[in-house]
Amino acid sequence: MLPESEINRVLVVTAHPDDADFGAAGSVALFGDRGVEVTYLVVTDGDAGGNERTLDHSGMAELRRAEQTAAAKCVGVTDLRFLGYPDGTVVPSLDLRKAIARVIRQVRPDVVITHHPDRNYQFVAPSHPDHRAVGGSALDAVYPDARNPYAFPELLREEGLAAWTAREVWLTGGSTPNHYVDITDAIDRKLAALRSHVSQVAHVEGFAEFVRGRSAAWAEQAGFDEGRYAEGFQVVPTA
Repeated sequence: MLPESEINRVLVVTAHPDDADFGAAGSVALFGDRGVEVTYLVVTDGDAGGNERTLDHSGMAELRRAEQTAAAKCVGVTDLRFLGYPDGTVVPSLDLRKAIARVIRQVRPDVVITHHPDRNYQFVAPSHPDHRAVGGSALDAVYPDARNPYAFPELLREEGLAAWTAREVWLTGGSTPNHYVDITDAIDRKLAALRSHVSQVAHVEGFAEFVRGRSAAWAEQAGFDEGRYAEGFQVVPTA
């Protein structure tokens, strides 16, 4: 794994508003504490989210962009980018790979955090079809697209974006994590970020206890001391 001293920029690529906060907000907060620059790239605006049909798709998209912006501020992220794909219909495609590769070349991250592209049969929630499509496309954008000067040559020719190699990918939501981050010092900021997604979590009874319980389970799986909280990732080297 990359030493902490060699992680200066991180790009978080997710399908929906709130995905970054469920999967990695604690780790993102700790990155920010160390001065790491973090960018969020959200593929959809979450326009099919919510449990009550009180807004049309456009209204829900506007609301969820605002919620994600507020959530990001809770963990120190101010660089947010939305691709505007329709929620619920994302599929792997060359267009999506190009869009993600463009941002990789713009941001030039050392680490990309994204969804695990495989279905998790132990816990189904992370395996939303959009998550798997975005995770697979992000991995393809990391390798080979963003680093290959012959891939999408118009990115260099028309936009001046030279090839860039992200050195690691951290996958969230999978069943085979191999790296755990102790987020005990950031659990309150993770919860604040998640609570910013009012349209998604305000109706959930015992939400904070649920988040703390899952984070405590990760910490136990990692072998951390009792009373600690963690986030789990599968780290994929790209060299």
